[in-house]
Amino acid sequence: MDRSLRNVLVVSFGFLLLFTAYGGLQNLQSSLYSEEGLGVTALSTLYGGMLLSSMFLPPFLIERLGCKGTIILSMCGYVAFSVGNFFASWYTLIPTSILLGLGAAPLWSAQSTYLTIVGNMHAKKAGKRGKDVVNQYFGIFFLVFQSSGVWGNLISSLVFGQTPSQEALPEEQLMSCGASDCLMATATTNSTQRPSQPLVYTLLGIYTGSGVLAVLTIAAFLKPIRDVQRESEGEKKSPPFWSTLLSTFKLYRDKRLCLLILLPLYSGLQQGFLSSEYTRSYVTCALGIQFVGYVMICFSATNALCSVLYGKVSQYTGRVVLYVLGAVTHLSCMIALLLWRPGADQLAVFFVFSGLWGVADAVWQTQNNALYGVLFEKSKEAAFANYRLWEALGFVIAFGYSTFLCVRVKLYILLGVLSLSVVAYGLVECVESKNPIRPHTPGQANQAEDEEIQTKM
Repeated sequence: MDRSLRNVLVVSFGFLLLFTAYGGLQNLQSSLYSEEGLGVTALSTLYGGMLLSSMFLPPFLIERLGCKGTIILSMCGYVAFSVGNFFASWYTLIPTSILLGLGAAPLWSAQSTYLTIVGNMHAKKAGKRGKDVVNQYFGIFFLVFQSSGVWGNLISSLVFGQTPSQEALPEEQLMSCGASDCLMATATTNSTQRPSQPLVYTLLGIYTGSGVLAVLTIAAFLKPIRDVQRESEGEKKSPPFWSTLLSTFKLYRDKRLCLLILLPLYSGLQQGFLSSEYTRSYVTCALGIQFVGYVMICFSATNALCSVLYGKVSQYTGRVVLYVLGAVTHLSCMIALLLWRPGADQLAVFFVFSGLWGVADAVWQTQNNALYGVLFEKSKEAAFANYRLWEALGFVIAFGYSTFLCVRVKLYILLGVLSLSVVAYGLVECVESKNPIRPHTPGQANQAEDEEIQTKM
């Protein structure tokens, strides 16, 4: 197996193990710890920490520790969060949420930087276009990564499936589910039914073990790229401390980045909506918490399959076609969710919505990362740090207003941000299409290819 592909697979399976635990746990926070909004407050705090760390930590840690060291250190924060759930309270979940959040931005920035560097290095050796190889590697990563939702949610559903089934709710109580849920209804719903504590501990034990195994996998099998990169690019003097620390903000001099910030913001908002509002106000409210995992498996499966598909077809269709597909799919889902009144007799519909949401989310996950990697190839660490900053802000907003806004209002907010994001992205494509492709010498081939404007549609 090619060494570059092997490293991509090691990163992918490390994240698979880590997010098998975290992804399943995140989807259950709003349902498990609904008292006084502890679950969504913990998630909002978590992404608040991620937002703060996005401003400063990723370029600094990646420069000092390398991509591999940064990934390992950041993963330990995720394991700490799983352990904190064993003793769930305001004094354990909030601190461990902050710790996870501080490590999340460096983790994802290191992952994106690693895949971009490995992709460009392999493209140079194979005589291929850098952007095509990077797209392919991100597709492979998200195929494996998104399947973590399948395993994490399957585990939670199998464990919580041992909970005695509840009787179907009367029609008048179902009126408070779905878009009508304002979290102020006094009627009892399935959201109030919590699994037994032994079952919760069993689930947390499995998740914690998976997280520890993820750390060990990266530590044992991932090849560091710092030395290889320096050998290929020549030894460079490390930039000053403050230059590295503030490089995240310096990149805002590029107008393209200012226009693109809405894409990661929307990505965070829509993921937050799915993992908190859809799982609680639709699935748990109408069906029960034991169905959350099964419904989210459908989302993860379609997301994973579409991720690798988009990585392949983007070189033929261009990224614009995929962005249009994602926008139209999410737009349709939001309008339907506004009109739909969920009920236990409509089981298949819950899976249809989560599956379609995965089809669209795969666009944002693969194409956004590849877009940032191609447009800002010379400032990869700072670009991906900015991406995680705005995505984290989207999560913070989504979980922050989760406890006091009606679901209907949240869907309207998503519709508005999606519309603005599409317009801003269209402006970037228009600007890029007008930029001429600069001539280059043979020795600069790979660099020029990375700077080439993607106008293929």
